[in-house]
Amino acid sequence: MEKKPSPLVRAAELKAQPEESFSHPLNPGSLVRGHSLSDAAGLARIGVHLLVVPPGKESFAYHRHLGEEEFIYILSGRGIAEIGDEEHEVGPGDFMGFPTPSVGHHLRNPFDEDLVYLSGGERREMEVAEFPRLGKQLVRVGRRASMFEKARQGAFPGMEPVE
Repeated sequence: MEKKPSPLVRAAELKAQPEESFSHPLNPGSLVRGHSLSDAAGLARIGVHLLVVPPGKESFAYHRHLGEEEFIYILSGRGIAEIGDEEHEVGPGDFMGFPTPSVGHHLRNPFDEDLVYLSGGERREMEVAEFPRLGKQLVRVGRRASMFEKARQGAFPGMEPVE
């Protein structure tokens, strides 16, 4: 019989487990490590992650979501948040929320200490994310995803184009 996750995830349990590490395939400067708090608690419809971006590294790739809302809450360290066409230095207690369709965003750590933050958002069955600086679009259905070149060929007849 499979053991159900506990709704209480203790800090000592997280420290005893190895951190996961991820580098975004579209950004060679990306390196994030941490733990999925939501997975540990058995949550399926929202994701909450305790993440660390080491000095000199970046979170993922500049992107925006069309279907899933996302948030970032800085716990310690400092970083540079790219939000739309602006850059903002962020630090402990700063919160960023990205309702959909979201503005493009990205987080990098050019400083000398780890940038530690909570990141989370929805886990819908289907999501479309865009990487506007790279001209790419990701379409995910369930746990399957495909990447496409985003060509601006106009709207589907009778419909407005997605911006």
